[in-house]
Amino acid sequence: MDILYFAWVRERTGLPREKIETSATTVNELVAELCAREERYAAAFADLSALRVALDQELSDFDASLAGVREVAFFPPMTGG
Repeated sequence: MDILYFAWVRERTGLPREKIETSATTVNELVAELCAREERYAAAFADLSALRVALDQELSDFDASLAGVREVAFFPPMTGG
């Protein structure tokens, strides 16, 4: 599965993207797996209310299923101008 990180999420993880193998069945489980890896992931995901997630380029929720998903993107809320 491809994981993409944008804006300050990328800064905290130190990665723009990575490919991982996961046993997670939901986005929340994926976040928990990532946080257990290293402190930098825990820092990036410390406040999920400040994050958005997209599954295969479609906005989604953190309790969404990862079945069949190829790409997960994490990013802060966007504002218009």
